[in-house]
Amino acid sequence: MEAERLIATGRHALAESRTALDIVAEAWQAQVLAQAIGSHLLLCGPLELRSEARGLSEIGVARGPLDHPTLRGGVPRAARLTEVADERAALTALAALLGEVGFALVGVACATDEEGLYWQCIEAIDAADEAGDRVRGMLRRLVLRERGRPPDPARGRAGPRPGPR
Repeated sequence: MEAERLIATGRHALAESRTALDIVAEAWQAQVLAQAIGSHLLLCGPLELRSEARGLSEIGVARGPLDHPTLRGGVPRAARLTEVADERAALTALAALLGEVGFALVGVACATDEEGLYWQCIEAIDAADEAGDRVRGMLRRLVLRERGRPPDPARGRAGPRPGPR
């Protein structure tokens, strides 16, 4: 399935989540999807995105989102990812999903009295924020590529335009 469709499905599922555990499950679904998109772009995406894509594909590995109880026994939605047809559109949609996940998790963390759930939310907020940073970095690189300006590798952004000599 195309990345934008999977992201739209995730956004809809998050919006329909009614319980704290449903929201946490959707947060981890979004994280696994972000990792899958990162892996896909690492293998098939433009060269400019590969370093950020590698970082995105590795976010959450230490946290073990695939081992998350809400995903055990089921196949993550991300397993259906087959292509990223439009990198910019997919990354823009993924950034929106990760932002929505962060807001939803803050709501759960603030409302719970259960310490375990609180820390689970904090961990998921951190993962969503880190993934969002990577996605925004890839979007910046795409904009630079569209403008025809090579990025300054020391700062990760466009360098000065060369002037006439």
